[in-house]
Amino acid sequence: MSENQQIQCKELFTQDYVHHRLLVSKYTAIKWLLYGYLVNTLSICTKNYKVNYIEHKKSLLYKDRDDKRVLYISGMALRLSKSQNQKSMELAHAIASHLSATCDDVFSIQIVPPGWIHLELTHPSLAVWLQSLVVGYSGRDEKSGRWRESEMERVVHEEKYLIPKEGSNFTNSLFAVQYVHARCCSLVLLAHQEGLIKLNEPVPDTSPAFWSFISSNPIPWLNCDGKLRLHHPDERRLIAELVQVVDSIKCPDISSYLKWQKAALNLSRAFENFWCNCRIWGEVKITSLELAQARLGLLMATQSVLRFLLEEKLGVFAPLEL
Repeated sequence: MSENQQIQCKELFTQDYVHHRLLVSKYTAIKWLLYGYLVNTLSICTKNYKVNYIEHKKSLLYKDRDDKRVLYISGMALRLSKSQNQKSMELAHAIASHLSATCDDVFSIQIVPPGWIHLELTHPSLAVWLQSLVVGYSGRDEKSGRWRESEMERVVHEEKYLIPKEGSNFTNSLFAVQYVHARCCSLVLLAHQEGLIKLNEPVPDTSPAFWSFISSNPIPWLNCDGKLRLHHPDERRLIAELVQVVDSIKCPDISSYLKWQKAALNLSRAFENFWCNCRIWGEVKITSLELAQARLGLLMATQSVLRFLLEEKLGVFAPLEL
């Protein structure tokens, strides 16, 4: 890629980044963002939308298992068609029409018979979401470097999580998660030392979240066609795990310590597969610097989420080194 092409790509992403951040930055969880759009749409397209929303909230939206894309499916039209005295497809099209007018550059929308609404996150929006995890824009306290607990999470989860005692069967699995977190930290500092990224204050023993001090330039997540550079199956699997975990944090349906531990383990294993099969250094760094930086960004996003799980959900130390 020529220098002019690199400049054009950077300008393209910067423009998209600024635009989409205005839409995405208030929400860490993609599901939370979609909830907001859907609730606003219900107020326009249905009667007694607040009652219906509360009654059918669990069936309002769920994430598809396809790792190749970030896809959510809503059965809202199917659930509400009878009470609204409308055919499911008609109501689905009405909802989709309103959504298209408000967020068609954030989600692509498709109606599938008999009335399912498919909402797929666009690549520029996914890039902004990943960037927000790296630099800590949404859902993090900029002063402390820690994720802020949402109001919804405070209301739903007031219970205290029971931490297993030392020597229990959980020790090995927790250590595995801590190991991955520490590995991520050391790799970030190595990348800084080798010039892959620039940290303004790379001092891990004094900074609660040293990745938040990254320079202001966004990571080159997108190519010149506006598509995500990360399309290897293990890259997409790791992204899918990140989306799932952050959705669970902000739209809590996990209520036990064991489930949070499983989420952390799944994320750690997804990272291990990514690290084994998606190189950052060596030939990739030489021949495709932007891809190496995008993969490093995915590593940093993983570190950010793992730290939150370890400290806030599992109640254990998130080591910067082992």
